[in-house]
Amino acid sequence: MYLTLFIIIITSVISILAFNNYDLFNRLKFNAYMVWNKKQYARLLSHALVHSGWLHLIINMYVLWIFGRFVESAFISLFKAGNFLYILMYVLSVPFSSLPALLKNKNNHYYNSVGASGAVSAVVFTTILLSPKTSLFLMFIPIPIPAYIFGALYLIYSYLMSKRGKDNIAHDAHFAGSVFGFTFPIIFAPYLFMNFIHQIF
Repeated sequence: MYLTLFIIIITSVISILAFNNYDLFNRLKFNAYMVWNKKQYARLLSHALVHSGWLHLIINMYVLWIFGRFVESAFISLFKAGNFLYILMYVLSVPFSSLPALLKNKNNHYYNSVGASGAVSAVVFTTILLSPKTSLFLMFIPIPIPAYIFGALYLIYSYLMSKRGKDNIAHDAHFAGSVFGFTFPIIFAPYLFMNFIHQIF
């Protein structure tokens, strides 16, 4: 709980500061061209600390609060170095979720992205791995959906929307972050995948 709260506080403070400081925002945002061609690798991480506006920030931090507390607690129970692995997963999910956009837009001066959505997606999908029967609700649809079904629908939606590429949402980051969050705990505890399967069937 405390690590999740720490991430939320740090992200919120920096995001709010950047709302009114374009220079700070510009230095932290993800720009594929600057990362690939100018070797500004810090942007692969720093973009998760800034958001496009209040709604973007609030939604990401609310979802992180809801799911992060569960994952943090679960990691502490599952692993000897649970706290470290939780932070490691969150931090590594940020650049991993940006890889598709980096490879696709490495020579595009104008491609920018901000927000912790990729990392938050990772945390959500770790929850799905550990507790696939948990009931989740889709926005505006007041019907509970098992987490594993929600996850499958989310991946399909993110993939299709990424192919369309007609809005300003980083669907490819959502997809990559989700895959990372599902896979990361299995690397350290392979039995979790079979637990996931057994819980579904």
